[in-house]
Amino acid sequence: MGFDAWEPYQYMTVGNTVTGLDVELVRAVAAEMQCELNIVQGSWVELLGLLREGDVDFVLGASITEDRQTFAYFSEPYRQEQFSLYVRAEDVNLPVASVQEFIKAGYKLGIVNEYYYGDEIANLYASAESRPQFVGAIISEMNMARLLDEEIDGFLEDSFVAASILRRKGLDDLIKPHQITLGNNDVYVMFSKASVEEQLVAEFNRGLATIKQNGLYQQIMQRYQD
Repeated sequence: MGFDAWEPYQYMTVGNTVTGLDVELVRAVAAEMQCELNIVQGSWVELLGLLREGDVDFVLGASITEDRQTFAYFSEPYRQEQFSLYVRAEDVNLPVASVQEFIKAGYKLGIVNEYYYGDEIANLYASAESRPQFVGAIISEMNMARLLDEEIDGFLEDSFVAASILRRKGLDDLIKPHQITLGNNDVYVMFSKASVEEQLVAEFNRGLATIKQNGLYQQIMQRYQD
């Protein structure tokens, strides 16, 4: 399993234990499959490269894109995510109603390299006119630092992830969510076509269905929603 630190979905505890909502869900499914997990840590970009080559078998928290379908299988969706725009506290009432307006107003937008934020952002990023307004980062924390250093004017992040990191770093009074949010997207486990048979993905889906039916899925989700 490829592990990219992204709390509260995937993260390392003080005792160096990998945990989080996604990790707990996949461990429960793996137990149903009688599989043992070996964890490989890396950045999202690194893990995608390893997955493409078959050096890791699967990663969590993935979205389906046309490019990824050339080298990966996808599980059934196991949760949803919603990205929000985060700005400096003094800009929380910035008079823009969409990411497109934010970009067109000349503001710089921080994103994490190779993350998929939905079609709206993908189309803006593909545009020669708006592409220069995007600033890529390896991890979310880099976007937060750049925002406070005024190198960017906002960044996109999953609402639960941003809240968790900002609270941990004591930055929740300095960085606030703007009213702009993106639509809900389904999230999948992504398996390497180079190292995994399609039947294993079907077995994973059966295990996911089992933990939903026996209530374990809801128990895990509830712990992270409280």
